[in-house]
Formats: sequence, C-alpha cells, structure tokens
Amino acid sequence: MSTNEPAAAVSDPDDPPPQRPVEPDAADCCGEGCVRCVYDVHDEALARHEAAMAAWRARHPST
Repeated sequence: MSTNEPAAAVSDPDDPPPQRPVEPDAADCCGEGCVRCVYDVHDEALARHEAAMAAWRARHPST
C-alpha cells in the first residue's frame, strides 16, 4: 500500500463512511408547494448523513 493513498482508502472495510444522499433532480419536484417536498426529504436525509459522518469520524479520527 502506497503512502500516497487517501486515508479513506485505508479505513476499516467493515465500517465504511456513510454515503451522501443523492440530491433530487429538479424534475422530481412538482412545484406545488407540498408539505414534504422532495427537497425537504433530502434536507432531512442530509442532516442524518451529517450526524452519521460525525459519528464515523469519531470512530476513525485518523481519516
């Protein structure tokens, strides 16, 4: 393994970093002002992802 590899490449394969949620396409929103728009759902998923990343970074301080 080369020392030039990114830190994420040498992380624990049993505990990979959380994957960022896919951003909705503009066509996914109907533009009708829904109470839970696809963008609201994405924002909630992004907040969960950020919390999961913080926990993952705490478990992997060297990355």
